[in-house]
Amino acid sequence: QVQLVESGGGSVQAGGSLRLSCAASGYTYNINCMGWFRQVPGKEREGVASIDNSGTTAYAASVKGRFTISKDNVKNTLYLQMNSLKIEDTAIYSCATRPGGGYCHLPPAGWFNVWGQGTQVTVSS
Repeated sequence: QVQLVESGGGSVQAGGSLRLSCAASGYTYNINCMGWFRQVPGKEREGVASIDNSGTTAYAASVKGRFTISKDNVKNTLYLQMNSLKIEDTAIYSCATRPGGGYCHLPPAGWFNVWGQGTQVTVSS
């Protein structure tokens, strides 16, 4: 089994930056696609970015040019660098994966079957 643990959330002023981390442990050998999602209470979970083992990335339009997803395959850690943060970026951010691979271009939340616990990101004015 695979476990995911996020870290790096917090509070920041608009225009600031944060970097989220997602450490994967357990049977990680067949992980290809990983993604970041965010959710605001009362709204549907939104896909933010995805990346596969070849380094191919995909981003939601709302974050493209501001967020960067990356992965350290040696450390089994996924990152999300968030710059130029906006108030509307406030949400709980979660990482996800689906061991066994598959096409990886912002898959929907339902495709992923392993999730981290989430980390809060709050952006204030």
